Amino acid sequence: MYGFLPLFDRSAARALDRRATALLGGDGYVLMQRAGQAAWQHLLQHWPSAQRITVVCGPGNNGGDGYVLARLAHRSGRKVGVLHLAEHVPRTPLAQRACTEYVSSGGRIGLFPEALPQGDVVVDALFGIGLSRAVDESTAALIDAINMQVAPVFSLDVPSGLDSDLGSAPGKVVRATATLQFIARHAGLYSGDALEHVGMLGLDGLDVAEETFDSAIPCATLLTGDALSRWLLPRRRNTHKGESGRALCIGGDHGHGGAIALCAEAALRSGAGLLSVATRESHVPMILARRPEAMARAVESGEDLQPLLAQADAVAIGPGLGQGEWARAMLRLALASGKPLVIDADALNLIAAQPCTLADAILTPHPGEAARLLGIDNASVQRDRFAAAREIAQRYGAATVLKGAGTIIAAPGEIPRVIDAGNPGMAVGGMGDVLTGVIVALRASGMSAFDAASAGALMHSLAGDAAAGAGERGLLPSDLFPHLRRFANPEALE
Repeated sequence: MYGFLPLFDRSAARALDRRATALLGGDGYVLMQRAGQAAWQHLLQHWPSAQRITVVCGPGNNGGDGYVLARLAHRSGRKVGVLHLAEHVPRTPLAQRACTEYVSSGGRIGLFPEALPQGDVVVDALFGIGLSRAVDESTAALIDAINMQVAPVFSLDVPSGLDSDLGSAPGKVVRATATLQFIARHAGLYSGDALEHVGMLGLDGLDVAEETFDSAIPCATLLTGDALSRWLLPRRRNTHKGESGRALCIGGDHGHGGAIALCAEAALRSGAGLLSVATRESHVPMILARRPEAMARAVESGEDLQPLLAQADAVAIGPGLGQGEWARAMLRLALASGKPLVIDADALNLIAAQPCTLADAILTPHPGEAARLLGIDNASVQRDRFAAAREIAQRYGAATVLKGAGTIIAAPGEIPRVIDAGNPGMAVGGMGDVLTGVIVALRASGMSAFDAASAGALMHSLAGDAAAGAGERGLLPSDLFPHLRRFANPEALE
């Protein structure tokens, strides 16, 4: 589906490879030659003037792909240097055949730890998808040598050392300038540590038959900007504000009014038809001065909050909420209201202290909040972001947006989704408050929790990328507002 790209785990990728080979009559070398040819063409596309090519090969079929590329580069008249560890002699029949053909064409092979030949491009063909552990000492030294090269690094299928399922780096990992995946996209390459290592990600399907994917089940879905048009349809000509939903944002304890103000404006810029804000009395003048369209109300007690809850189609709670008695009272009433909830920030921390099942809610934790919700440490969350998002969704019965590089959205019974947008400039206080506002606007419009979480996270990331056009450092959450309006109207982007 347009804007929805399937992602596969290691097991499924191997099954696809076997299926493709079977459909080619059982000759796996046909696929290896296609992979090497695709990689060579990709290299020429990105570095057309490269004359010196260094290829580092491993012992398996990823190394075989590297030998095919090396043979093609050598045949084209480039100066090619192939290198491998002494213990990395080709071990699979396909890799052995590719190595033999490379040598027969006049190619030479060196052994590390001799110095890597100076190249215009270094090709990483060490391990591919096969590695799920930290590399050994000699391989770590080789990866260090690759990473110290001034030349760009081109990884085949997966940067070596990276876990292609989890996206985490258990040990030394090649830091690629570009990575070309073969046949299918690998889920782990789109979130977490992987984004530090993959560089420009590409995919070549190797012309495998369409029926290769007939029984393949993706482990996740990658959302690109084109997905927004599925959810955000043009409004009816004869519409009214009530049809767009009434959202309520609760937060802003004493001294924390900025967070709820950001949340409120984001909800309005994302299409909320009516927007109420429940906050401390001292913040009401600031919110009205900043955004008079927001109906800010002083809420000091549960009695003050009840009428606003009754009118709301969806409720966001958490930005600037604090963790005092006022915050606890607001959260208790919101949870008891039965309204669709978007829960963020301090509200997540309160729930982590007293876990409960949350019907029809969306949780938006960053990794630290996710760790508290699960009772584990931050590193464990980041080691397997997919598992953490799925576990939060299952444990709390709620759609979950695990924020960070490669945001993941999970929900009970659903295939997780990964956001293919966002940038490091968005790592700044207040950005999550904006996300909460975006999501509550979409939820109030009638979207399901999973879809509102997905569309909201995608809109937010795309707006962040657009706002970062002038540079990532110094990007402010409020810089996203004009871009949120653009992405809330995808028909206007075409």
